[in-house]
Amino acid sequence: MDLSFSAADEDFRAEVRDYLEGLLAAEYAGLRGLGGSGSEHEAFDERLEWERRLASDGWTCLGWPEEHGGRDLPLTQQVIFHEEYARADAPARVGLIGEGLLGPTVMAWGTVEQQQRFLPPIRRAEELWCQGYSEPDAGSDLANVKTRAELNGDSWVIHGQKVWTSLAAWADWCFVVCRTGGPESPRHKGISYLLVPMRQRGIEIRPIVQMTGTSEFSEVFFDGARTDAANIVGEVNEGWRVAMGTLAFERGTFTFGQQIGFERELRQLTDLARQTGASSDAVVRQRLVSAWAGLRVMRFHGLRVLSSLAGGAEPGPEASITKLLWSEWHRRLGELALDVQGPAGVLDEAPLQRVFLFSRADTIYAGSSEIQRNLVGERALGLPREPSPS
Repeated sequence: MDLSFSAADEDFRAEVRDYLEGLLAAEYAGLRGLGGSGSEHEAFDERLEWERRLASDGWTCLGWPEEHGGRDLPLTQQVIFHEEYARADAPARVGLIGEGLLGPTVMAWGTVEQQQRFLPPIRRAEELWCQGYSEPDAGSDLANVKTRAELNGDSWVIHGQKVWTSLAAWADWCFVVCRTGGPESPRHKGISYLLVPMRQRGIEIRPIVQMTGTSEFSEVFFDGARTDAANIVGEVNEGWRVAMGTLAFERGTFTFGQQIGFERELRQLTDLARQTGASSDAVVRQRLVSAWAGLRVMRFHGLRVLSSLAGGAEPGPEASITKLLWSEWHRRLGELALDVQGPAGVLDEAPLQRVFLFSRADTIYAGSSEIQRNLVGERALGLPREPSPS
């Protein structure tokens, strides 16, 4: 296991720093720190302009193969970019669902025609994507999806509902997991993976107001929405494997940038504990130290997984460990932030209050902690499967 970066990697790190600082010290200075979880509404149009500037300068889709417009950079340099992006406090990206999820999925399972149609607009930040997975009765239990699509001539016609759809209000396209098989199909069969344009009749988007007061998630209702028959990734009724592949891509190199953001929040909280006097409490000090140690564990685990992938290994249950580590850590940090501030922590605009509010969802979205523990237990440790509720 190699946990170090080469001299060429460090040269690349310096290049990334110089590029970002050059932009953020001049024309884009006002975008520092904007966007992100619980704040996706902030300066969205300006952040889209920023994304397109990154694209024109060759700083999007760094890990994509050159044949698809990327730079085919090694995993180490992809990690470095995300780390330095976070250290620069650059604005939250608006195109990561397309770049990090849909793009790799189309490369792996899409047709040549789909790759030619959908990948270039993602790389240029001209089309934004959202993810149509969760439903009211199908969250972590994705095989329970009920949204249906039927082939009518040269179009799929879609009826159903998705929920907790990130950035749906801004997206141009959605990849939708839906039922296309008959009622006799097994739960994991009869599912297809469709690419659906969002700006059409037959789609209603209802933003969901969260505890933070913001609405980056939405309910999406499909009432006769259509997409071309050719806009199916993989085979009809065989979309489960494609959908699971997308989820594997979700736990990629972006998490290293996320950890830098967590480190910034921990420093802010440590300074706050000193200011309020809470750091004189031995229990608070221990919780702060545990948070620091948790960040180190997260990083070393991430580097271990990275080293394995660089050696040719396929993504496995380690992705579930990654999700467990960061989501549980971040929720605990939010709770500690309120404890450090005492009653003042519940006031509007209290420092790190949004971290507390939004992190309540961290252990639920993108696969709940319960499901992640099952995956680790069954697939990594070989433990017996959880008994069926029936």
